[in-house]
Amino acid sequence: MLFNVYDLMDIEPVEASGCWLRDKNGDRYLDFYGGHAVISIGHSHPLYVERVGRQLQKIGFYSNSVINPLQEELAERLTALSSCAGYNLFLCNSGAEANENALKLASFTTGRSEILACHASFHGRTSAAVAATDQPAIQAPLNKVHAVTFIDLNDTDAVTRALATRRYAALIVEGIQGVGGIRVAEPAFLRAAREACDASGTFLILDEVQSGYGRSGKFFAFQHAGVSPDVISMAKGMGNGFPVAGILVRDTIPARVGMLGTTFGGNHLACAAALAVLEVIEKERLVERAASLGEELKRHLAAEEGVIEVRGKGLMIGVDTDIPHAILRRRLSRDHRVLVGYSGRNTLRLLPPLVVSDEEVELFLSAFRAARANEREGKS
Repeated sequence: MLFNVYDLMDIEPVEASGCWLRDKNGDRYLDFYGGHAVISIGHSHPLYVERVGRQLQKIGFYSNSVINPLQEELAERLTALSSCAGYNLFLCNSGAEANENALKLASFTTGRSEILACHASFHGRTSAAVAATDQPAIQAPLNKVHAVTFIDLNDTDAVTRALATRRYAALIVEGIQGVGGIRVAEPAFLRAAREACDASGTFLILDEVQSGYGRSGKFFAFQHAGVSPDVISMAKGMGNGFPVAGILVRDTIPARVGMLGTTFGGNHLACAAALAVLEVIEKERLVERAASLGEELKRHLAAEEGVIEVRGKGLMIGVDTDIPHAILRRRLSRDHRVLVGYSGRNTLRLLPPLVVSDEEVELFLSAFRAARANEREGKS
């Protein structure tokens, strides 16, 4: 039996392609959630399947005790596509691990033990990452040994005052808060944070686990602000479903043997998956597509009856409606075969694969209108 800690939808997918899932009953679902923003280039993309399969026929895994040229290739491709020259790549397996390692690196380097983070944040469920997460329901007593101070996202005065104390190893910020309701870190806030971190010798860590890999209409969401973090964490869309994550570390930050470590991180199969994702993103211009299609989708949603607010950038969109998200999500899933996420009480979280078509956006909008109308009319 499973030790089940998830709120499961009554859906059992058995195959998927592009933006569509098919369940065991043969019903097709339009995927506007991508499994927590993980499916970046679409389910079962042919190039991805070919590259991963070809690598598996060669060598799938060996540990970081040997030379793996795929890691170097991934670092070079990632640097070029993200315009983040002057960074080095450390590979791991998940977003929580990426943030855990980023915070540990900041502490190693500065010699400090306190963390500054933002209210409503979500950085993962490992020890330091969950301590820097402002979601008390997921913190165990042992997580509370870490000294963390929370400020409001986009409060420039608060971040400047806090960092002036020179107490903190790192300020960790999501480029766009996901669980926190699709709240965008504003350019003025990130610029003020960068200046205050420079003045105080504090690491600026940008958590791009959910908002990275083209989702925001830039490769990383912080690029909208034109700042340069000390560390960038990434995961989710990086492997299109294969577990791979990493941190980009400014090359002025020294490394030493044993500072960070991972058994599975950066293995041959993981690197092949990550390289395939970058190849598709580049060939199909998915970053640019996310920017243009996301703005169009936001504009249509903002004009819909019952929509209170639309937030986000690119294809990372939060929609506040006058109907609780649990009810609207159930309507969309059960009646219209559309999958979406949620945060807060009334916010739908839209994170479709970046390959979503214009026609699929129209299908979603039609389903959204019908689901709202059916709920208002009380139809069963």
